[in-house]
Amino acid sequence: MAAKKRFKTKYAGVFYLEGTSAQGKPEKIYYIRYRKDGKAVEEKAGRQYQDDMTPARAAGIRAQRIDGEQQTNQEKRDTEQAKKTAEAGRYTIDKLWGEYSLNRRPGKGLDIDTSRYEKYIQSVFSDKEPKELVKLDVDRIRIQLLKKKSPQTVKHILNLLTWIINYGVKNNLCEGVSFHIQKPTVNNEKTEDLSPEQLTNLLSAIEADPCTPVGNMMKMALYSGMRRGELFNLKWDDVNFDTGFIWIRDPKGGKDQKIPMNDMARGILESIPRTKSPYVFFGKDGKKRVTLGRIGKRIREAAGLPKDFRPMHGLRHTYASMLASSGQVDMYVLQKLMTHKSPSMTQRYAHLRDDALKNGAGQIDDIFKKQAEGTQEKKIVNIQNKK
Repeated sequence: MAAKKRFKTKYAGVFYLEGTSAQGKPEKIYYIRYRKDGKAVEEKAGRQYQDDMTPARAAGIRAQRIDGEQQTNQEKRDTEQAKKTAEAGRYTIDKLWGEYSLNRRPGKGLDIDTSRYEKYIQSVFSDKEPKELVKLDVDRIRIQLLKKKSPQTVKHILNLLTWIINYGVKNNLCEGVSFHIQKPTVNNEKTEDLSPEQLTNLLSAIEADPCTPVGNMMKMALYSGMRRGELFNLKWDDVNFDTGFIWIRDPKGGKDQKIPMNDMARGILESIPRTKSPYVFFGKDGKKRVTLGRIGKRIREAAGLPKDFRPMHGLRHTYASMLASSGQVDMYVLQKLMTHKSPSMTQRYAHLRDDALKNGAGQIDDIFKKQAEGTQEKKIVNIQNKK
């Protein structure tokens, strides 16, 4: 193919070829020639219409490149390639999250962390490497989140950020941060106990509310100690009326577990009509329920309970507190009933059992006082006759 004819301009080192624009009309394509580091360089400066290029502008570009004020086209390509290469080896928080999440076991925990990452971490730190993070920025995010979220929620978010970074460091993908990521202090001892009067008011509010399914679910939390998510997940296949056990799938502790079905829990479950939905407490269109909506709040307000009382969570704690304070259930059994992963999680109720034991031991005081006052009824057992 014959070479295209070159047309000179009045500017040294500037010429053009005749071409066709995107619209199909004739268009000049300007080129420049110059020497750099002893080598001849010929480069395209731009197109007449597409780049609004003129001989004068092309001459200006040539002068800048000769003086080193502007990179040559080849230098620009080299710089861009170097940037891409560096970017490929650059592990940002977003890239680390991709690697970290791929190596996590699928399940509820990963789904929750994915939501946390996308809502609270990605928009702030996604394009930064861990070594580029500044303590002030992380502290600012913590303070902002605490204005809207609970300390426990903020701690979960910052823990996730820490785990992502630690994953990168452990696998030699990146450097770590140069500071400690501070997390909020969380009081895990809150048990949200209800007084007998409050519990009576709550049960009355549940019975009076028109939404029977949510009411049944709340009573199940009280009678079985099941978590909200476990009740949302509960299917009829997990309920065995013959053996009297309920299977809890994918509980917070991780491993499937079963808990006994007491008479009150059985009564609730037997009262629920069966539908085509596999879920016991199903949501819209028979699908898995994901929220209580406004109903839980409505029942709480009708019962006159504090605003910080979490209906499902609070009823689970009330179940545990009532068992512990009865003095008839030891901590090991309570741990199994609550499906706690470790005994330390059940220890928050230990003081209630201690109180029950103290009350039991204190009965001897009344016995001896009455004995001293001569009011204690004497009960003499003839051991001889008991043989």
